[in-house]
Amino acid sequence: MTLTPVKTPLVAKKMFPNYVWDIATNNKLIYLTFDDGPTAEITNWTLNTLKAYNAKATFFCIGNNIEKHPDIFQNIIEEGHAIGNHTQNHIKGWKTKAKDYLENIAEAEKVINTKVPNSVIVKLFRPPYGQITPKQGKKLLELNYKVIMWDVLSFDWDKDVPKETCLKNVISNTTNGSIVVFHDSVKASKNMQYTLPKVLEYFSKKGFSFEAL
Repeated sequence: MTLTPVKTPLVAKKMFPNYVWDIATNNKLIYLTFDDGPTAEITNWTLNTLKAYNAKATFFCIGNNIEKHPDIFQNIIEEGHAIGNHTQNHIKGWKTKAKDYLENIAEAEKVINTKVPNSVIVKLFRPPYGQITPKQGKKLLELNYKVIMWDVLSFDWDKDVPKETCLKNVISNTTNGSIVVFHDSVKASKNMQYTLPKVLEYFSKKGFSFEAL
């Protein structure tokens, strides 16, 4: 089991105030995010599930996966969801030199921006594994990226986390303005397919809306 907390501690948010951890609001708004797609086995299911609740989300896509599944990537755009950069090859920031890391992000940016409408400029970035060095983050901010972290982790990817716990992770910790992390990946599909519909139903009944970043 990982020791990463489900709910991001306030001290972590204060240590890295230039990153986006949540959205300050008094309104009943939740920001669902999905990492690692597009994936043939799960992304279209995710889109259909969101559509059933009139929910919008943000998909942090891997450039290499976009190249493999351009039709699914197009479906994300056509459904009105936001797109974020998740590097070209899902690399670990802590083990990668800043120059190589930024080049990998730029490669993904090129892939993304050749496929989105001309009016859309993608400048959202989420570091794979949450790993990013101060130097990497500083450079990205200088390039006008918003580095999007999270308020709540579902732990849908963790095979040691039961699907019921995954659901509890989200429902017990999500509040106004929370940025919640799911994964539209094969690895996470069992937990995510159980949890996402129940999260959408639970918070919809409580008057929440789901918006893209």
